[in-house]
Amino acid sequence: MFEGLRSAKAKTMGFVDRLLTIIITATITSMVWIVAGGSLLDLAGSDSQIEKTRPAQASQSEVPTADEASETTEIAQDTEKSKPALVSANKENATVPGSAELSQLVIPVLNVRPGELSDTFLAERDGGARLHEAIDIMAPKGTSVIAAAPGTIERIYRSETGGNSLYIRSADKKTIFYYAHLDKYAPGLKEGQQVRRGQRIGEVGTTGNAAPDAPHLHFAIMRTTEDAEWWEPTNAINPFPYLSKQRD
Repeated sequence: MFEGLRSAKAKTMGFVDRLLTIIITATITSMVWIVAGGSLLDLAGSDSQIEKTRPAQASQSEVPTADEASETTEIAQDTEKSKPALVSANKENATVPGSAELSQLVIPVLNVRPGELSDTFLAERDGGARLHEAIDIMAPKGTSVIAAAPGTIERIYRSETGGNSLYIRSADKKTIFYYAHLDKYAPGLKEGQQVRRGQRIGEVGTTGNAAPDAPHLHFAIMRTTEDAEWWEPTNAINPFPYLSKQRD
């Protein structure tokens, strides 16, 4: 009889132990899933999980507003947030133009010879914080600036850094030629106007952050994509080998 009671008690205790084990295991599992679920929700709302936008979408709010018209030219004023990104290596779809595309470039400052040019493309600026990624063509103030290549005036722009500037886009829309520190624009220039190679577009000056005693043209070639805006990130190409005819 006592053996039967002990056996029944053992069975009962075994059942209780198994039941407690099941309950404890289920509780721990539920807590793990709750914590994991909360972490996933947090990650889903983080920046790393949000679909990345193209530069145009990310920067659309930074497009500068137009200032008062000057003659037939509408000029935008520059602010820290509205400054266009002149150079960048992050334009994924940008391609490098073939040599033939740039072989017909002319020096964009009148009467400057190839041997008078200096390669300042990799010169440091702002104490080494950035590279120049353009060349400076030195010339007396008022010297005529001409279009290095044909294209369409994408933007006539005045900024604190570049001063009086022009963005001229190639026919295939993949290359932008940037002219900065102009003293004056050629009369009658307007956005959307087509210009031919060698056409006078302005005068050498010291506007923007150029030194008053060193008039020059800041000239850059920027590679972009057909659908990108003029102010979007671009890939810089060194103009010096093409203008000096010192290509490999």
